Amino acid sequence: MIRNPNKFTSGRLAYRCFSLLLVLGFTLALAASAVAQKKKKDNTPPPATTGSLVPVPDEQKIDYVIGEMLGAWQLGDTEKLHETIADDMSVVSGDWAPPVVGWTNYLAAYKVQRARVQQVRLERNNTFIRISASRTVAWGCYQWEFSAVVDGQPSAAHGQTTLVLEKRADKWLIVHNHTSLVQSSQPVTPVNIGPQATPTPKP
Repeated sequence: MIRNPNKFTSGRLAYRCFSLLLVLGFTLALAASAVAQKKKKDNTPPPATTGSLVPVPDEQKIDYVIGEMLGAWQLGDTEKLHETIADDMSVVSGDWAPPVVGWTNYLAAYKVQRARVQQVRLERNNTFIRISASRTVAWGCYQWEFSAVVDGQPSAAHGQTTLVLEKRADKWLIVHNHTSLVQSSQPVTPVNIGPQATPTPKP
């Protein structure tokens, strides 16, 4: 499932193309300048680097893992999907079915399900992530909207998912997935029971 996938408008696409052309033009100008000036020996030592990169917050890493998992699920990329999921994971679905435990069992169920689905579109919204005080366990919940062609018929659904993640060897992995399907309320057709009878007054 993907969180707010990029929807490139023609304006944004034009802006990106313009930026790319600008960078290419700048690069060509530098190259032309270097050729014109010829090569000069430079004995200036390279600037010292601190060797330290700005650390990525765990919340951002977890959000990335969720996005990778949903993207791989949509594409049917099981190798990429496994990179985000622990071997001992468990899954509780919106169906009345026992939990699926372990990557092998989940993969088998996923392949059966995915074979029935084409033209998948999955959007993630309103993600909330919380990390434990130990910074080794976290959970994230989000809403999702799904549309696809299932068994040759257009289908759509929406619901909510809660994930539990553990930090193992400095990598966040999904260890539990609880997904709930929100049932769409259908209008109730009133039953025609005929004219109301007039109650008989009691003495």
